Amino acid sequence: MPMKPVDELTYNEAVAELEAIVAKLRGDNCDVDALTAMTRRAAELLASCRARLTATDTELRAILATLEA
Repeated sequence: MPMKPVDELTYNEAVAELEAIVAKLRGDNCDVDALTAMTRRAAELLASCRARLTATDTELRAILATLEA
């Protein structure tokens, strides 16, 4: 089954996929041939999650600022 593009994943889906990648990397049967691809995918997922968290933080601060005014 092909992987969804990172920008089509929900935040929870991205985190779950990251957790699955980490579990594979920590396992005794880590496929060395797939190591680069898994690391690249994890980096993409991390960047997406960070961007979403930053955007959410910015939006929440803006909302809270309007309540304080």
